[in-house]
Amino acid sequence: MLVLTVPAAAFGTNCYVLAPAAGEEGLVVDPGVGVVDSLDKALRDYRVRPAAVLLTHGHLDHVYSVTPVCGSRGVPAYVHGEDRYRLTDPLSLLDPMVVAMLEQQFGTKASWTEPDDIKPLFDGAELPLAGLTVRVDHAPGHTEGSVLFRLPGDGSGSAETCLSGDVLFAGSIGRTDLPGGDYGAMLRSLATKILPLPDDTVVLPGHGPATTIGAERSTNPFLRGLPTRDDEQFARGHGN
Repeated sequence: MLVLTVPAAAFGTNCYVLAPAAGEEGLVVDPGVGVVDSLDKALRDYRVRPAAVLLTHGHLDHVYSVTPVCGSRGVPAYVHGEDRYRLTDPLSLLDPMVVAMLEQQFGTKASWTEPDDIKPLFDGAELPLAGLTVRVDHAPGHTEGSVLFRLPGDGSGSAETCLSGDVLFAGSIGRTDLPGGDYGAMLRSLATKILPLPDDTVVLPGHGPATTIGAERSTNPFLRGLPTRDDEQFARGHGN
Protein backbone atom coordinates (compact mmCIF):
# COMPACT_ATOMS: atom_id res chain seq x y z
CA MET A 1 0.00 0.00 0.00
CA LEU A 2 1.21 3.48 -0.86
CA VAL A 3 1.19 5.86 2.12
CA LEU A 4 2.12 9.53 1.71
CA THR A 5 2.28 12.09 4.51
CA VAL A 6 1.52 15.72 3.61
CA PRO A 7 2.20 18.04 6.59
CA ALA A 8 -0.24 20.88 7.15
CA ALA A 9 0.96 24.47 7.31
CA ALA A 10 -0.36 24.94 10.86
CA PHE A 11 -0.85 22.92 14.05
CA GLY A 12 1.52 20.15 12.88
CA THR A 13 -1.36 18.08 11.49
CA ASN A 14 -0.62 15.06 9.32
CA CYS A 15 -2.64 14.70 6.13
CA TYR A 16 -2.32 11.26 4.56
CA VAL A 17 -2.78 9.81 1.09
CA LEU A 18 -3.49 6.08 0.86
CA ALA A 19 -3.63 4.02 -2.33
CA PRO A 20 -3.03 0.41 -3.35
CA ALA A 21 -0.12 1.69 -5.45
CA ALA A 22 1.07 4.71 -7.42
CA GLY A 23 -1.07 5.42 -10.46
CA GLU A 24 -4.30 4.18 -8.88
CA GLU A 25 -7.30 5.59 -7.05
CA GLY A 26 -6.69 6.55 -3.46
CA LEU A 27 -7.99 8.23 -0.32
CA VAL A 28 -7.12 11.51 1.39
CA VAL A 29 -7.30 11.58 5.18
CA ASP A 30 -7.58 14.78 7.25
CA PRO A 31 -6.67 17.62 4.84
CA GLY A 32 -5.74 20.37 7.29
CA VAL A 33 -4.69 24.00 7.04
CA GLY A 34 -2.79 25.02 3.91
CA VAL A 35 -2.32 21.55 2.40
CA VAL A 36 -4.04 22.11 -0.96
CA ASP A 37 -0.94 22.93 -3.04
CA SER A 38 1.36 20.34 -1.44
CA LEU A 39 -1.38 17.70 -1.59
CA ASP A 40 -2.00 18.45 -5.28
CA LYS A 41 1.72 18.01 -5.96
CA ALA A 42 1.87 14.69 -4.10
CA LEU A 43 -1.17 13.41 -5.98
CA ARG A 44 0.38 14.44 -9.32
CA ASP A 45 3.79 13.01 -8.50
CA TYR A 46 2.31 9.61 -7.61
CA ARG A 47 -0.57 9.81 -10.11
CA VAL A 48 -3.14 9.11 -7.40
CA ARG A 49 -6.78 9.97 -8.13
CA PRO A 50 -8.73 10.60 -4.90
CA ALA A 51 -12.00 8.70 -4.56
CA ALA A 52 -12.98 10.18 -1.19
CA VAL A 53 -11.79 12.20 1.80
CA LEU A 54 -11.91 10.54 5.22
CA LEU A 55 -12.00 12.62 8.41
CA THR A 56 -10.89 11.18 11.74
CA HIS A 57 -12.83 13.94 13.51
CA GLY A 58 -14.20 17.42 12.92
CA HIS A 59 -11.63 19.75 14.44
CA LEU A 60 -10.58 22.59 12.14
CA ASP A 61 -6.93 21.54 11.98
CA HIS A 62 -8.03 18.25 10.38
CA VAL A 63 -10.80 19.49 8.09
CA TYR A 64 -9.83 23.01 6.99
CA SER A 65 -9.12 22.03 3.37
CA VAL A 66 -11.79 19.35 2.99
CA THR A 67 -14.11 21.50 0.85
CA PRO A 68 -11.59 22.53 -1.82
CA VAL A 69 -10.12 19.02 -1.95
CA CYS A 70 -13.56 17.42 -2.36
CA GLY A 71 -15.02 20.14 -4.54
CA SER A 72 -12.24 20.20 -7.11
CA ARG A 73 -12.59 16.46 -7.67
CA GLY A 74 -16.29 15.86 -7.04
CA VAL A 75 -15.69 13.34 -4.25
CA PRO A 76 -17.48 12.90 -0.89
CA ALA A 77 -16.22 13.56 2.62
CA TYR A 78 -16.81 10.92 5.30
CA VAL A 79 -17.22 11.91 8.97
CA HIS A 80 -18.85 10.23 11.97
CA GLY A 81 -22.38 11.40 12.66
CA GLU A 82 -21.46 12.67 16.14
CA ASP A 83 -19.01 15.14 14.56
CA ARG A 84 -21.18 16.05 11.58
CA TYR A 85 -22.21 19.33 13.22
CA ARG A 86 -18.60 20.45 13.29
CA LEU A 87 -18.55 20.72 9.49
CA THR A 88 -21.33 23.32 9.51
CA ASP A 89 -18.91 26.05 10.61
CA PRO A 90 -15.78 24.87 12.45
CA LEU A 91 -14.41 28.42 12.54
CA SER A 92 -17.19 29.38 14.95
CA LEU A 93 -16.01 26.64 17.33
CA LEU A 94 -12.44 27.97 17.39
CA ASP A 95 -11.01 30.53 19.79
CA PRO A 96 -11.18 33.95 18.04
CA MET A 97 -7.52 34.53 18.90
CA VAL A 98 -6.55 31.37 16.99
CA VAL A 99 -8.59 32.51 13.99
CA ALA A 100 -6.82 35.88 14.11
CA MET A 101 -3.45 34.11 14.28
CA LEU A 102 -4.28 32.07 11.17
CA GLU A 103 -5.42 35.16 9.29
CA GLN A 104 -2.20 36.95 10.19
CA GLN A 105 -0.06 33.94 9.23
CA PHE A 106 -1.66 33.45 5.82
CA GLY A 107 -2.59 37.05 5.06
CA THR A 108 -6.20 36.28 4.16
CA LYS A 109 -9.48 36.31 6.02
CA ALA A 110 -10.44 32.86 7.27
CA SER A 111 -13.61 31.53 5.66
CA TRP A 112 -15.56 28.29 5.52
CA THR A 113 -17.88 26.57 3.08
CA GLU A 114 -19.45 23.24 3.97
CA PRO A 115 -18.67 20.32 1.63
CA ASP A 116 -21.46 19.47 -0.83
CA ASP A 117 -21.39 15.70 -0.24
CA ILE A 118 -20.96 14.48 3.34
CA LYS A 119 -21.43 10.80 4.13
CA PRO A 120 -21.83 9.43 7.66
CA LEU A 121 -19.52 6.97 9.35
CA PHE A 122 -20.52 4.55 12.08
CA ASP A 123 -18.80 2.07 14.35
CA GLY A 124 -17.92 -1.21 12.66
CA ALA A 125 -18.47 0.05 9.12
CA GLU A 126 -16.32 -1.41 6.35
CA LEU A 127 -15.78 0.97 3.45
CA PRO A 128 -14.71 -0.52 0.10
CA LEU A 129 -13.06 2.55 -1.41
CA ALA A 130 -10.34 2.96 -4.03
CA GLY A 131 -9.46 -0.73 -3.98
CA LEU A 132 -8.97 -0.63 -0.20
CA THR A 133 -11.11 -1.90 2.66
CA VAL A 134 -11.27 0.61 5.50
CA ARG A 135 -12.63 -0.49 8.88
CA VAL A 136 -14.16 2.27 11.03
CA ASP A 137 -13.91 2.17 14.83
CA HIS A 138 -15.80 4.84 16.76
CA ALA A 139 -13.37 6.02 19.45
CA PRO A 140 -14.85 9.05 21.26
CA GLY A 141 -13.01 11.04 23.89
CA HIS A 142 -11.10 13.69 21.97
CA THR A 143 -14.38 14.57 20.27
CA GLU A 144 -17.76 12.88 20.31
CA GLY A 145 -17.28 11.48 16.80
CA SER A 146 -13.58 10.62 16.71
CA VAL A 147 -12.82 7.46 14.75
CA LEU A 148 -9.95 5.16 13.89
CA PHE A 149 -9.47 4.02 10.30
CA ARG A 150 -7.93 0.53 10.04
CA LEU A 151 -6.64 -1.15 6.92
CA PRO A 152 -5.58 -4.82 6.89
CA GLY A 153 -2.19 -6.02 5.71
CA ASP A 154 -1.88 -7.32 2.16
CA GLY A 155 -1.65 -10.98 3.18
CA SER A 156 2.09 -11.24 2.56
CA GLY A 157 3.10 -10.56 6.15
CA SER A 158 2.60 -6.80 6.14
CA ALA A 159 1.04 -5.38 9.29
CA GLU A 160 -2.33 -3.73 9.73
CA THR A 161 -2.37 0.08 9.55
CA CYS A 162 -4.35 2.27 11.96
CA LEU A 163 -4.93 5.96 11.30
CA SER A 164 -5.55 7.12 14.84
CA GLY A 165 -6.36 10.80 14.37
CA ASP A 166 -6.10 12.51 17.75
CA VAL A 167 -6.91 9.40 19.79
CA LEU A 168 -3.36 8.04 20.05
CA PHE A 169 0.04 9.63 19.45
CA ALA A 170 3.57 8.36 19.89
CA GLY A 171 3.99 8.63 23.66
CA SER A 172 0.73 10.45 24.29
CA ILE A 173 -3.02 10.67 23.62
CA GLY A 174 -5.38 13.37 22.40
CA ARG A 175 -6.50 16.09 24.78
CA THR A 176 -9.97 15.87 26.27
CA ASP A 177 -10.40 19.39 27.70
CA LEU A 178 -11.88 20.94 24.54
CA PRO A 179 -15.66 21.14 23.93
CA GLY A 180 -16.94 17.64 23.19
CA GLY A 181 -13.98 15.99 24.93
CA ASP A 182 -14.55 13.34 27.59
CA TYR A 183 -11.71 11.75 29.54
CA GLY A 184 -13.79 8.75 30.60
CA ALA A 185 -14.79 8.11 27.01
CA MET A 186 -11.15 8.42 25.95
CA LEU A 187 -10.09 5.78 28.47
CA ARG A 188 -12.78 3.42 27.18
CA SER A 189 -11.70 4.02 23.60
CA LEU A 190 -8.08 3.30 24.46
CA ALA A 191 -9.01 0.14 26.37
CA THR A 192 -11.50 -1.27 23.89
CA LYS A 193 -10.31 0.01 20.50
CA ILE A 194 -6.55 0.57 20.82
CA LEU A 195 -5.21 -2.05 23.22
CA PRO A 196 -6.80 -5.06 21.50
CA LEU A 197 -4.92 -4.30 18.26
CA PRO A 198 -1.89 -6.48 17.39
CA ASP A 199 1.51 -5.20 18.50
CA ASP A 200 2.78 -4.91 14.94
CA THR A 201 -0.06 -2.59 13.90
CA VAL A 202 1.43 0.53 12.35
CA VAL A 203 -0.11 3.69 13.83
CA LEU A 204 -0.32 6.83 11.70
CA PRO A 205 -1.37 9.58 14.11
CA GLY A 206 -2.93 12.96 13.44
CA HIS A 207 0.18 14.69 14.79
CA GLY A 208 3.76 13.57 15.22
CA PRO A 209 5.67 10.51 14.03
CA ALA A 210 4.36 7.07 13.19
CA THR A 211 4.57 4.37 15.85
CA THR A 212 3.27 0.86 16.55
CA ILE A 213 0.75 -0.52 19.01
CA GLY A 214 3.50 -2.62 20.59
CA ALA A 215 5.70 0.42 21.20
CA GLU A 216 2.81 2.35 22.74
CA ARG A 217 1.68 -0.61 24.84
CA SER A 218 5.14 -0.81 26.42
CA THR A 219 6.05 2.88 26.73
CA ASN A 220 2.98 5.13 26.54
CA PRO A 221 2.16 6.20 30.12
CA PHE A 222 -1.51 6.77 29.27
CA LEU A 223 -2.02 3.11 28.37
CA ARG A 224 -0.59 1.66 31.56
CA GLY A 225 -3.08 -0.04 33.83
CA LEU A 226 -5.97 0.06 31.39
CA PRO A 227 -8.09 -3.09 31.02
CA THR A 228 -8.32 -4.63 27.59
CA ARG A 229 -12.06 -5.26 27.57
CA ASP A 230 -15.10 -3.07 28.17
CA ASP A 231 -16.50 -4.86 31.22
CA GLU A 232 -19.28 -3.43 33.33
CA GLN A 233 -16.97 -2.44 36.17
CA PHE A 234 -14.76 -0.41 33.85
CA ALA A 235 -17.80 1.22 32.20
CA ARG A 236 -19.23 2.20 35.60
CA GLY A 237 -15.91 3.52 36.84
CA HIS A 238 -15.31 5.73 33.80
CA GLY A 239 -18.79 6.57 32.64
CA ASN A 240 -19.98 9.92 31.31
